[in-house]
Amino acid sequence: MKIRCVWEHNGNDSILYADNFIGAFTRGETRDAAVLKMPAEIRSYLKWKGDPVPDSLEIEIVQEKESELTISDADSDVLFEEEKKPLSISEYEEMKTLVMKSAQDFLTLYQAIPDKEKSCLPARATFYGQIPRTAFEMYEHTKNVNDYYFGEIGVSVDNEGNIAECRKRGFALLESQPEFLKNTVFHGSYDEEWSLRKVLRRFIWHDRIHAKAMYRMAVKTFGADVVPNVFCFDV
Repeated sequence: MKIRCVWEHNGNDSILYADNFIGAFTRGETRDAAVLKMPAEIRSYLKWKGDPVPDSLEIEIVQEKESELTISDADSDVLFEEEKKPLSISEYEEMKTLVMKSAQDFLTLYQAIPDKEKSCLPARATFYGQIPRTAFEMYEHTKNVNDYYFGEIGVSVDNEGNIAECRKRGFALLESQPEFLKNTVFHGSYDEEWSLRKVLRRFIWHDRIHAKAMYRMAVKTFGADVVPNVFCFDV
């Protein structure tokens, strides 16, 4: 099976995205380091989806984006060439279902953590401020991109309710707009280009970043058998 990858980098720091596995990604200090991690990420991703895992995976770089952003902290602004194409209704529904599964699984992981204010992680600053340390901080940060992501494609929504509820409400408002499947490219905040396909990818990508961090923190803080590995992370 081929993994079609988009490589975004700042110097050597790299993020590698699988554009045919929406939201799957790896990071590394070099492109080769990110490439080496990709097969394990795809196997984990397919287990999470409930799909069969192939015996062999072949990585192909199909797009490159040199960035001035803080790639080492997962800052990103790339728009894939594939993310400029219109969607069919069946393709949209399949991607939306996966985005909502990601939100619900994130909520399940969060709810399973016994003390949402406890963490063994040290404080650390990133480009967006202090990195979330506790389960509560990670959950709030992840949930609260809802209005930002939808807003970048012209959908006005809030972050009220849990992560699944506010995301579902965003999709309902999106679908009330005529011709939303045209996948118009918008010039949003910070001169970044956005499309519906990109928003769908970014939701899963962002969920996976912070779900992995939350799971690893929980294992270190509470023990390996306390919280379920809902996302099937290979950690």
